[in-house]
This record gives sequence, structure tokens and C-alpha cells, in this order.
Amino acid sequence: MAANGAECEQPQKRLGPKDKQNGSSTDSSLRERKQQDREECLSLVLWKRPFTTLQYFFIETLITLKEWTWKLWQRRGVVCLTVVLFSLFSMAYSIEGEHQQYVQYLEKKFLWCAYWVGLGILSSVGLGTGLHTFLLYLGPHIASVTLAAYECGSVNFPEPPYPAQIVCPEEEVLQESISLWTIMSKVRLEACMWGAGTAIGELPPYFMARAARLSGADPDDEDYEEFEEMLEQAQSAQDFATRAKLAVQNMVQKVGFFGILACASIPNPLFDLAGITCGHFLIPFWTFFGATLIGKAIIKMHIQKLFVIITFSKHIVEQMVSLIGIIPGIGASLQKPFREYLEAQRAKLHNPAGDGASAGESWLSWVFEKVVLVMVCYFILSIINSMAQSYAKRLQQKKYSEEKTK
Repeated sequence: MAANGAECEQPQKRLGPKDKQNGSSTDSSLRERKQQDREECLSLVLWKRPFTTLQYFFIETLITLKEWTWKLWQRRGVVCLTVVLFSLFSMAYSIEGEHQQYVQYLEKKFLWCAYWVGLGILSSVGLGTGLHTFLLYLGPHIASVTLAAYECGSVNFPEPPYPAQIVCPEEEVLQESISLWTIMSKVRLEACMWGAGTAIGELPPYFMARAARLSGADPDDEDYEEFEEMLEQAQSAQDFATRAKLAVQNMVQKVGFFGILACASIPNPLFDLAGITCGHFLIPFWTFFGATLIGKAIIKMHIQKLFVIITFSKHIVEQMVSLIGIIPGIGASLQKPFREYLEAQRAKLHNPAGDGASAGESWLSWVFEKVVLVMVCYFILSIINSMAQSYAKRLQQKKYSEEKTK
């Protein structure tokens, strides 16, 4: 019996290494194939394969619309309630009466807040690449209010949404009445709404990772795949970027609410990883979103707002323009357009809208407009590329599933 048992065990020992070798070779070939498919997806961009990219983009758009239509149909009760509320507001909006002043006030506030929330979402949600709306919209808005406050000696120009340009009030106000807190209070609403939008834009990575963990499925997301690989190679991580990502992941996982709050309260390009970490480890939604909202809409937003206001305060701007003139050779030629631009902006603040509005225009404003246009166009192109690559991944996943069923 013992001899027979030994004879039975010997073939198993001989086959074990072969099975392991076959399994490892299969895994390596599958890994190489997935890497090739990933590279093929990344090559699907408008400037390399324009017709295929546009075709896949339109198909993915139709699929996404179909999925969202089905989700809305599943929540038709909420949709009906929304339609009823919208109809009531439309009736109140169209009927004349004393309530119109309140309706118009609410409309202006709602559209103003929705505008900044939307820009905040665009800044953080990604869709291929984030649109840097703080540098393009909120930062310049805070800077223009700061310059106007110091030039006018007051912040009593119209409440948001502002007209086409800010005009100083007619009454005289002492310069000493302007402080950092006064300017911060003037732009607090739009800044906090933008911060809230960035917090909402961080939700997709959280929901994606949470759904993948609960279902056990393999999500088709490169950031999540990179996160799982990072967890597997946590002990052997050597480069600074991986160690920084692991530090964020450990802080969020171990500290919880206050770890998320700390990561959200500072400019942090790795915060997407915090959302994926919270979703993967099933941290409650309100713990994640509450900490993110407080960190981004209150703490971080006040830090950024304070930095812009200090940078564009009157004496700092004058010192910066003076320092430009010190540059040998080209200092004077560079300093002139900046001085002309500042003088034109000051003249606008003391003139009614439309009087000489185009007289002080300089090449600086023209360049800024073109930079904004280029970045918006690149953002749109990145959305088209991202959606086309999503459809290519759908085709690859379908091919993998068909091969498994054979």
C-alpha cells in the first residue's frame, strides 16, 4: 500500500513543474496580448487614424445615450418629479406678478452657481484630460476682481453675475477699506461653487472602483489596473512616483476621513488615486464625499483664492512690472505692453460699459484668448479620443469573452 502510494505520488511530482510552467507561459502570453491591445487602443487618436476614431466615437456616443436612457427609465419616478418641478418653475417664471423679482434673483444665482460648478466638474472629471478651468476662468476672475477692488477702493460694483465689464461705483470710498478678507468675501460664492464642482468630479473613480470590488469584475479602466498592480508590487516599489502613490493610499486607508480631508485640502495631482482607494476598500460614500467637499470647496479653495489675491494686489503687481524692466536687453520692450494693459484695465474701470472698450486692447488679451481656445479645442479632441478608445476596449472585451466560452 505504501509502495503503491509512493508510486502514485511520483507522477504528480513530475507533472507539477510542467503545469506551473504552462500556467506561467499562458499568463505571460495573455499579459503580452493585453499590453498589445492597450497600445493599439492608445494609438486610436484623431491625428493618426481620423476616420476610425470618428466612427468609434459616434458608436460609443450612441451606446452611452442608450445606457443613460435605460437608467433614466429605471428611475422614471425621479424623472417625473423633476419634470413636474421644472413645469411649476416655468409657470412661475412666465406669470407676471410681484414674485418676479424673487424668480429673477433665483434664476441669476442658480445660473451663476451652475456655471462655476460645471467648470469645476470639467476641471477634475477628466474625460481623457482635465480642462484647467482654474487657470483659464476662476483665477483670472479673482485677479480681475482684486485689481478692480484696489483701483476703485471698493467692492461695491454689481453682484455676480457681473456685466460685460466691472465698473467702479460712483461714490468715493477710502482705499483703507479694502482688505484681503473683503476681496475674499466678494468672490467666495463662485470659488466655493467651483470647489464643489471639483469634488463632484472626483466621484466617477470612486464609484468605478467600488462597483468593481463589490461585483468582483475586472473593470476596463487603466487607472484601476495600475492601482491593482501597485498593490501587488507594494513591497518592491523603488521609484518616487510609486512611493508617493502608496503614501496617499496608506493615508486614505488608515486615517480615513481626516486622511481624505488632508489629501483634498492641498493641490494634489494624485487625488484620483484617493478616490480609487476609497472605492476599492469600500469606504462609505458620505465619508469620502464629505471629506472631499470640505477639503476642496472650503480649505483648498481659500488657499488658492488667497494666493491669487495676494499675487494680484496692487503693490505686488507694480513690483512685478518693475522687475520685468530689469531684464537686460528685452526688459523695456516687455515692460511696455504690460503697463499698457494695466492702464487700459484701469481706464475701463472708470468708464461706463462700451465707452472706449476696445481702445486699450493689447496683444496680451489676444494671446490669452487664443490660449483658452487652444486648450478648449484640445479638451474636446481628448474627449473624442477617449470615447473612441472606450469603444475599442468594448470590442476587445467582447473578443476575450467569446474566446473564454469556446
